[in-house]
Amino acid sequence: MEDKKIERMKELVSLLNEASKAYYAEDREIMSNFDYDRLYDELELLEKETGVTLSNSPTVNVGYEAVEELPKEQHESPMLSLGKTKSREELQDWLQGKAALLSWKLDGLTVVLTYREGKLAKAVTRGNGEVGEVITNNARTFRNLPISIAYKGELVLRGEAVITYSDFEKINAEIAEEEAKYKNPRNLCSGSVRQLNNEITAKRNVRFYAFALVKADGVDFSNSRMQQFAFLKEQGFEVVEHVLVEPETIQGAISDFEKKTESYDVPSDGLVLVYEDIAYGQSLGRTAKFPRDSIAFKWADELRETTLKEIEWSPSRTGLINPIAVFEPVELEGTTVSRASLHNISILRGLKLGLGDRITVYKANMIIPQIAENLTCSDSAEIPAACPVCGRETTVKSINDTESLYCTNPDCAAKKIKAFTLFVSRDAMNIDGLSEATLEKFIGMGFIHEFADLFHLSAHKEQIVEMEGFGEKSYANLEASIEKARKTTLPRLIYSLGIANIGLANAKMLCRQFDYKLDALMDADVEALSAIEGVGDVIAAAFVDYMAQSENRDMLSRLTEELEIEVPVIDESSLSLSGLSFVVTGSLNHYASRNELKEEIERLGGKVTGSVTSKTECLINNDVASASSKNKKAKELEVPILSEEEFIQKYVGGKNDAD
Repeated sequence: MEDKKIERMKELVSLLNEASKAYYAEDREIMSNFDYDRLYDELELLEKETGVTLSNSPTVNVGYEAVEELPKEQHESPMLSLGKTKSREELQDWLQGKAALLSWKLDGLTVVLTYREGKLAKAVTRGNGEVGEVITNNARTFRNLPISIAYKGELVLRGEAVITYSDFEKINAEIAEEEAKYKNPRNLCSGSVRQLNNEITAKRNVRFYAFALVKADGVDFSNSRMQQFAFLKEQGFEVVEHVLVEPETIQGAISDFEKKTESYDVPSDGLVLVYEDIAYGQSLGRTAKFPRDSIAFKWADELRETTLKEIEWSPSRTGLINPIAVFEPVELEGTTVSRASLHNISILRGLKLGLGDRITVYKANMIIPQIAENLTCSDSAEIPAACPVCGRETTVKSINDTESLYCTNPDCAAKKIKAFTLFVSRDAMNIDGLSEATLEKFIGMGFIHEFADLFHLSAHKEQIVEMEGFGEKSYANLEASIEKARKTTLPRLIYSLGIANIGLANAKMLCRQFDYKLDALMDADVEALSAIEGVGDVIAAAFVDYMAQSENRDMLSRLTEELEIEVPVIDESSLSLSGLSFVVTGSLNHYASRNELKEEIERLGGKVTGSVTSKTECLINNDVASASSKNKKAKELEVPILSEEEFIQKYVGGKNDAD
């Protein structure tokens, strides 16, 4: 019964959040106010009945908070790795006639959660097994994690934080630069979970799947891991998919999991087998490295032998030229593959590749084609001395002991195609109708040489309307989009230039610091830029290096002649908080989120930081008497702690709920 209620809650959360997004972000309605209120009331009732509240429930708001660093914490007991096998027979023998749970071995970041009095109290990453990082505030933004549960004792559990393949692809699709795209879901998840700003974590759709219950005082599980999993599901946790197996059924269960790998959306790299009998498993103890109550099964890589036909060299916007192995097609994991990225020169040389070599290939995690071994090792592959696109000289650079090939020509067409693709992307100049393929044609036909040329495509109208895929209507739509793009903001412009390490968020910080004055920003030095909170030396140096090149400044000058840059109207008299720094923590009543309060403070000229210092004007916390670390720090430094109401009355001037 409880399972059905929690499933219904998940359904309601999804429906209500979708309706809110449509109404507030997309200016459309997918359900009436009556229906929304009815479903909301049903969700609230179910939350009361079950004692469970999901982290993404519309009945709660998880506040966003930035920190300067993630604290370290030692685990109460070491988190050991698992012994591994690729043999299905060995896995069957390991059972020794006993029953066990077979489940996915998820490929993300292991996290330990602690709940006290029904509330999430602490979340710590696995780290090195002995010491992990505290990511409690980030965990509260996990899409499917309950932040309050019915059980009121101390509950400790372990699970995997993951980003699904579908969410991974959506996130990558929004990144215009190929080399800036994330390599795999695991790396993206690890970086997302360990963010210093949990607003970023929230945007990455991180999910949590429980795989082990460590502690639940006072609960009798009848010595059964299956019952532990059932208990966790009753508390609102999603548990890793699992099945009870015995020696005579395990082979069939493994085959069932194997079939699912083709369409399973959650990254995994194998299976885990753990004894169903808890006491028996614990009685086995552990080795110096592994527990004896569980074992990991890694899929045996399907290897195919083939012949290397050629090595392609693929240039990017930054000039990096990536090697790609092209080989005789082979069948792997149900699909035909003929290409595999070699990533850089170091990997190519390490494999001692040459045309005609016999190689073995496989799919990493049954997905990404890779070269496993070179059987002939001719080591005869030539590193191109000229760029395959522009024909100009190449150079080999070594960064962090990794050698990569670069094109030295700043006017290389390949660089231009990627640069123009970023320039017209949604978060940059937002010009519809200019795909990478179309840009490549325009560059090839000599229509565009630099960004400003995009605003003079009318000079080539006759040729464009005759191009395949174009016509009068498509051309008219393109021109309308270009004209609309002439009116833009300075952060969008700075981001569109494609300066290394400068995304839209960093561009906003830079522009805000220099009062949206382009000339002042262009002339800033590294010291001035790196002093901006959140910028740092790397970003500052990249920006200064870009602006130090006369051709970039000349290009930017010609571009700005085509644009109307909107400058935010700043009423100096309204900047009542100018020069003051604030810290916000805890839940809010008047503001919808901490982000909304942060924007209010910044609108009035103030600044919001992640930690309390002697320069903090006040700490805003509705729980003034709490024993939180921020409250303690504020008291130590004699920094005032104000409730939201007190802050509003003192600094904002009587904001009320109707505002």
